[in-house]
Amino acid sequence: METLLGLDYPTWWFLVVGALFSGYAILDGFDFGAGAWHLFLKKEQSRRIALNAVGPVWDGNEVWLVIGGGALFAGFPVMYATFFSSLYIPFMLFLVFIIFRAIAIEFRGKEEMLWWKKLWDTCYCISSIMLAFLLGVVLGNVLQGLALGPEYQYQGSGFFEFLNPYALMTGATTLTLFMSHGAIYLLLKTEGRLFAKLTLLLKRAMIAFMVSFGITTLYTLLYIPHLSDDFKNTPALFVLPLLTFLSIANVTRLANKKRFKLAFLFSALTISLLLSLVAVELYPTLLISTIDPMYNIDIYNAAASQKSLGIMLTITAIGGPLVLGYTYFVYRTFWGKVTLDETSY
Repeated sequence: METLLGLDYPTWWFLVVGALFSGYAILDGFDFGAGAWHLFLKKEQSRRIALNAVGPVWDGNEVWLVIGGGALFAGFPVMYATFFSSLYIPFMLFLVFIIFRAIAIEFRGKEEMLWWKKLWDTCYCISSIMLAFLLGVVLGNVLQGLALGPEYQYQGSGFFEFLNPYALMTGATTLTLFMSHGAIYLLLKTEGRLFAKLTLLLKRAMIAFMVSFGITTLYTLLYIPHLSDDFKNTPALFVLPLLTFLSIANVTRLANKKRFKLAFLFSALTISLLLSLVAVELYPTLLISTIDPMYNIDIYNAAASQKSLGIMLTITAIGGPLVLGYTYFVYRTFWGKVTLDETSY
């Protein structure tokens, strides 16, 4: 097994894939969250400002999903095949909603009829809510485990088996987290009465997130104990959940002080820390079998060849900084409060 800086190639690729999906959750998370608030904004100008806050960046944010999916396929093809076939329904729903969301953003301003704008406002808001929720549902199923049998084939029987209680709780937690994240982002891009309204909406979202997160955490400890095994065996890892709770508390503190730039950074850090917790809880497993542990998919039995992983790590080392640099350039270019003109959505 080839190594780099003391870690084997599958572990490095596990970290790469995790970093890419963390970047996607942070970036697309805030524009899903911003979209989820859309129908809560009653005035036409407020909706246009909110839409144009994400207008220059939403499609670029989705690039991270494409890169993450490609990295998963390249590094862990067995995991990719089983994962997407097992959760086929939620992923197809995700695809439908992401298409409708893109259409809504582009079509809304093409006609001036009131019914036309209301139609696409509704599509945009519902699609944003469902996308955030479905990401949480998928994550909940991964954490709880799937009915994987011989040859890593999915043995589940129920058509909507993925909508189990734990997945629904994780979906609600993800939705409220992204709505908080999105509200903070909109506060950075707006002013006046819309800014004041978003301040109130953020407080409601933070309360909903903390309640949902608390319930989901308690359920996890009581009914899914295998996720805390690594923490029990290695007490030093408890620093990670501690940092997560401190980060969540700091988002609330900074938001109350109206220091929204720092609040947004800590909101992004919270998402990153929560996904780091997921990584620690699973590693080295990628998909847990609820039928028999012998059917678990891990980073070793799912990995591509050592040579392939080594080549792709080299490509990642070159391409990663370029993607980060381009992302920084885009956000730097469109930084500041939103102003509407004839080219706006």
